[in-house]
Amino acid sequence: MRVLHTADWHLGQRFIQGHERTEEHRHFLEWLVTTIQEQQVEVLVIAGDIFDTGSPSNQALELYYSFLLNMRGTTCRDIVVVGGNHDSPATLNAPARLLRHLRVHVVGCVPDCFEDQILVLDDATGKPGLVVCAVPFLRDRDVRLSVPGETAEEREARIKQGIADHYARVAAAEQVWQLKDLGLPVLATGHLYAAGASPSDSERTIHVGNLGQVTADHFPDVFDYVALGHLHRPQRVGGREHIRYSGSPIPLSFSEIGHPKEVLLLEFVAGKLHQLQALEVPGTRRLIRFQGTLEEVTSGLQAYDNAGFVLPAWADVQVHSELTQLEVADALLKVIQELDRHQLQVLARRHFRLVQLRALGQEDLEAPLTRSLHDFTEREVFEQRLANEPEQGRAELLRTFDELLESL
Repeated sequence: MRVLHTADWHLGQRFIQGHERTEEHRHFLEWLVTTIQEQQVEVLVIAGDIFDTGSPSNQALELYYSFLLNMRGTTCRDIVVVGGNHDSPATLNAPARLLRHLRVHVVGCVPDCFEDQILVLDDATGKPGLVVCAVPFLRDRDVRLSVPGETAEEREARIKQGIADHYARVAAAEQVWQLKDLGLPVLATGHLYAAGASPSDSERTIHVGNLGQVTADHFPDVFDYVALGHLHRPQRVGGREHIRYSGSPIPLSFSEIGHPKEVLLLEFVAGKLHQLQALEVPGTRRLIRFQGTLEEVTSGLQAYDNAGFVLPAWADVQVHSELTQLEVADALLKVIQELDRHQLQVLARRHFRLVQLRALGQEDLEAPLTRSLHDFTEREVFEQRLANEPEQGRAELLRTFDELLESL
């Protein structure tokens, strides 16, 4: 059985100041369909955050459903989709009964019938070939009961134990261990923050400040592979080869510059994980940073070569200068206009984010010159609102806001 693991597509993401990522996602999905056919993939697993918001745009929905339709002509027999913290369970689950007829198995949230998370997928001969424990993002209500007055440490312990108990209950299901005894491999999914993993700037906080971080030991031994989502950098958990984040297929923030973008190809033989291969996702747009004096940044912009990328680059610019911010901004705009006049396709329709401009030798502080609402997370907006409240009540209000945000 050949399985492909991917996650964190974030279809419909609007980058800083509202820049669309539709074309980048379209190129990735077209590449993915081709790769699945070339690699003779039989099962595709998407470990959460298919969409960037709970109310995806029409363009994002069109990308999703067009991809599922295009997959009908490939070797892939089954697609498993689990919800992430960005996804709306209602949005994912709404077409689930229809998609089931296309062998697309959707688990947007923990179902009312616990065993509905356990999928038995057939091999090429029509016999059971793979067990998938399709565990979605576990919300607070899924793993613990509210306890008034508990401390932060008690809350963390309860969340962590709740997540561990959920996986233990899935692993102990009669259908799972019976099929495991018959020699079938067992794959589990998850959308969570594992202890010791390396995040980037674009992951939204889950489980209230990323409390309840599980470790590799929290996943039962019955799982031959654990396909994780949420963190956008591909990585192992606890050094275990079979517990993996696939990462996001495109860079979702400037903090992900230099991170590899890949999907993971798995091959199960005789009930065991026989081979694991990372397939590099080709980039279509480059995110790039220019830092230094005004002269250095200007030279970098003019010399930049976008060869190998289908779409124009987006640049993050940080200038160290003794000039005023307005003088520096004006100089940069002249460079941009000059590039446009010569119709250079290097940074056309480029994106610039000017960080705090300061005199050379000053402390290295980063703060945008101008920020739109798109530059802030929901939590950052609320934190600014809290600045007007009495300090002694801020921590409790922030915890309550985190719970509300998580429930949404």
